[in-house]
Amino acid sequence: MKKQPKVVVLGGGTGLSVLLRGLKRYPVDITAIVTVADDGGSSGRLRRDYDMPPPGDVRNVIAALSEVEPLVEKMFQHRFKVGDGITGHSLGNLLLAAMHDITGDFLTGIRELSRVLNVRGQVLPAAKNSIILCAELEDGTIVQGESKIPLSNKKIKRVFLSDEKIEPLRESVKAIQEADLIVIGPGSLYTSILPNLLVNGISTSIREATAPRVYVCNVMTQPGETTGYTAGDHIQALIDHVGHNFIDVVIANNEKIPSEYLDLYLEEGASQVTYDEERLKSFGIGLLCDNIIQYGTLVRHDAQRVSDLLLGLIEK
Repeated sequence: MKKQPKVVVLGGGTGLSVLLRGLKRYPVDITAIVTVADDGGSSGRLRRDYDMPPPGDVRNVIAALSEVEPLVEKMFQHRFKVGDGITGHSLGNLLLAAMHDITGDFLTGIRELSRVLNVRGQVLPAAKNSIILCAELEDGTIVQGESKIPLSNKKIKRVFLSDEKIEPLRESVKAIQEADLIVIGPGSLYTSILPNLLVNGISTSIREATAPRVYVCNVMTQPGETTGYTAGDHIQALIDHVGHNFIDVVIANNEKIPSEYLDLYLEEGASQVTYDEERLKSFGIGLLCDNIIQYGTLVRHDAQRVSDLLLGLIEK
């Protein structure tokens, strides 16, 4: 029987979950490497109370890759709105915290819950422990904490980890080394994608990999994080943080988003990520540009279209 190609996807947040929901429909062996930088909301509370990595991004990825009845997934993602001490927590976060408390190991908890929820592939945290993400803003101010970074509403000069010696999860490095395709993004550039790449050993493994390395660019800017950014600005930020020869191909949207959607985003301070083709070409990386957007309540990546483009790279 032909072995399924191994696809490693790195990121966090909604963008990663959207892509994985599409990718799991294809005959591929998926490993999702997820950020452990979140320090806000339910994840932040559990991180502090149980001295554990934040479960929120991991929970969303488990839900995206699960093969269970919709009601079971809905229950896993359910967020309590009332109740002393339980308000704001999602059931999935509490289950991950319980498994960590019982086993003393976050990864074991992820694996056990993945088994129960029939997850397609494996979900791995980027690092063994929680990481504290910091940002240096353009005016020299230093902000500590992933959840606080976008609130400054100032241009970000760079992000960095408070502990540069933080160790990667051995299994995450091994997955990258054995991958047939490495996908970075989509997701929040500074608070979901770069926290993974800044973990010692993760970016080195990607740089040394022989598999195609693809960056899926966001379609909309993020207020307080990538305000006014073009596709080229996203690539430049990655280069500034992890160096050249890190990405082989970028997948970017080149279709104009209808004004009725743009107007809604404009109210929140977001806009379409401009496709600046000439600048993208100047980086010396391959370009895959298409209409990769799906419209609903929000503007999202078309997971099926992006998955087709990604798997086409393996076939090549």
